[in-house]
Amino acid sequence: MRHCFRKPLTKLLVFSLFPVLFLSKSYALDDVLDAPSMKTNLAAEALLLDVAAAGERIVAVGERGHIIYSDDQGVKWTQAQVPVSVSLTAVYFPTDTHGWAVGHGAIILHSSDAGETWKKQFDGNKANQEVIDQSEKSIATLESALESAPESQQEDLEMQLEEAQFGLEDSQFDAEVGPSKPLLDILFLNDQEGFAVGAYGFFFKTEDGGKSWFNVSDRIDNKDGFHLNAIAQVTGGSIFIAGEAGLVFRSNDNGDSWVSLDSPYDGSFFGTSGTGNVNEVLVFGLRGNLYRSIDLGANWIRIDSDNEATLIAAKDDADGIITVVGNSGIVLVSGDSGESFQSVIRENRKAVNSVLLLENGNLLLVGEHGVDISGPSGRNL
Repeated sequence: MRHCFRKPLTKLLVFSLFPVLFLSKSYALDDVLDAPSMKTNLAAEALLLDVAAAGERIVAVGERGHIIYSDDQGVKWTQAQVPVSVSLTAVYFPTDTHGWAVGHGAIILHSSDAGETWKKQFDGNKANQEVIDQSEKSIATLESALESAPESQQEDLEMQLEEAQFGLEDSQFDAEVGPSKPLLDILFLNDQEGFAVGAYGFFFKTEDGGKSWFNVSDRIDNKDGFHLNAIAQVTGGSIFIAGEAGLVFRSNDNGDSWVSLDSPYDGSFFGTSGTGNVNEVLVFGLRGNLYRSIDLGANWIRIDSDNEATLIAAKDDADGIITVVGNSGIVLVSGDSGESFQSVIRENRKAVNSVLLLENGNLLLVGEHGVDISGPSGRNL
């Protein structure tokens, strides 16, 4: 039985309507996967869910397919051309010009011009088919193995086969429902190799710059299909995934293999980040829970966040400055690589979903209130 999950409201607004999708396929998510995002002068003031640097440019993504970019450190914004109208949950630029965004309906978009224009590479219909194809291959492999297996191995193989058949039935049902599951985060190691993670264990990889994406959910131990909320690479090269029910996974070989780590917390993690130091990592989530490891997750130390607001995202730099943001306007800033944090509750108490460190030391915050620029501590300028 899956655990019931709770998400920050602003991170999964559309996903909160998920039960409606099961009642009737007349809820045509396919339509917004094919409808271009409408232009509006208020895009920088609407709900935004993530922000990233594309060289000197800043790119932010949010509801209704809104993508905006700024060439003057967040003072003025231009709305990009986007081919979909679904909420976009994350954006990542591994180079100055090439970037990817993910969102509801398992959409994956690509830009080759630093965020000015975007093209659709992948969606939930393709995602569902990828999962079906893998399930069918797993069943065929297990059936073949069972035919020639010694009696001592047959019971175990029969159990695996039964699980695979149940998995196929689930994925076929998902395909009938349609592209209902969101992708929640994305990471690229370079302009060719990247990963996307999301709800109910969605986990996809590309090795050709997004021309093709394939299901790699079998690489992690997530048989219950818990939500994978965040993925990040830390200094030193290790990659971490954080998710529902305290899940933390680590890869030391660029995602080819993964190990499950002993979690310091049973609740949901919504973010993970490096600290700027080699082999150090943070995980954070519900009720202000924030943990730091200096040995790639072998051991964890709880860091006092001085609040119980859900923590959603973080950014770190090589100078040991880390900013963690979350619900209720919480902004946490560390100047010692995450050993301690100073907390600020912003006056408007609106959720902050992502943060970027500006060249002048100020913070660019995006969230429920759109774009805000604060001082280095998170306080209003």
